[in-house]
Amino acid sequence: MTFSNQLTILRIILVPVFVMLLMQADPWLKLVGVIVFLVASLTDIYDGYHARKYGQITRLGAFLDPLADKFLITAAFLIYVWQGYLALWMVLLVTLRDIVVTGLRVYAEYKDRPVVTSREAKYKTLAQNLFAYIIMVFILLKEDIFFGKKIAVVINGILHSGYLDYVMFVITVFTVWTGISYLKSNWNLTLRNPEGGS
Repeated sequence: MTFSNQLTILRIILVPVFVMLLMQADPWLKLVGVIVFLVASLTDIYDGYHARKYGQITRLGAFLDPLADKFLITAAFLIYVWQGYLALWMVLLVTLRDIVVTGLRVYAEYKDRPVVTSREAKYKTLAQNLFAYIIMVFILLKEDIFFGKKIAVVINGILHSGYLDYVMFVITVFTVWTGISYLKSNWNLTLRNPEGGS
C-alpha cells in the first residue's frame, strides 16, 4: 500500500476520534478535537500532493480519498446538527447525495469505467470544507475560557441565530445540483452497456 493511501486510511480512522472529542463538554477536549480535525484535513492536502509528485496515484486511492473526505465533513455536519447549529434535513440531503454518488463510483469501478470528479463537485467540496472549518472555529470562539465572555456571547448568538442555516441551504442546493449533474453526465459512460441498453 502506498504512503498516500496510508494517509487516506489514517484520515478515516481519525473521524471517530475527532467526533468523540468535539462532543465533550470540556473546552480543552474540544480544542484537541479541532486539532485532530485539522490534522485529518491536512492529510487530505498532502496525500494528493505526495501521490502526484511520486507517481503513486492508484485506483484505490482515487476511490478512498473522496470517500474519506465525505466521512470527515459528514461527521462534522452531524455534530453541528446535534449541537443545534444546523437543520437536520439539509445535512441528510447532502449525505444522501454523497451516498448515491459514492454508489455510482463503486459501480463504475466494478464495471472498470471509473468516473472523474467534475470541477463543480470540487467546488462543492471546497464550499463544504470551508463552512465546516468556520463553524469549527466558532465552536472554540464561544468558549469564554479561550477568548473571554464578550466574544463568547457574540459567537453564541451567531451560532443560534439561524444565519448558518441560510448558508447551509445554499450549499445544500449546490450539492444536490452537482449530484444530479454527476448522474446525468456519467449515465451513458457508466450505467449503460456497450450495446446501448440501460
